[in-house]
Amino acid sequence: MKEYKYVITDPEGIHARPAGELIKLLKEFESAITIEKDGKSADAKRIFGVMGLAVKKGQEITMRAEGADEDAAIQKIEAFLKANL
Repeated sequence: MKEYKYVITDPEGIHARPAGELIKLLKEFESAITIEKDGKSADAKRIFGVMGLAVKKGQEITMRAEGADEDAAIQKIEAFLKANL
């Protein structure tokens, strides 16, 4: 299992547009990928799971990938979060 922690810098937090783009990116991977905030976690490949965490600017999230392509998944997640959120 690989994980990556990131503090959201987007003034609107994780909102619909970047959440949708993130999910589209994650569907490329067969690994199980979760997003966690404040002890609550959700399937990062599902829009309602991601949006349900209501992540705001300044909050830290942890992305976890577990599976055959977890290294590639975490690299892509890190690049996406830095560029978009």
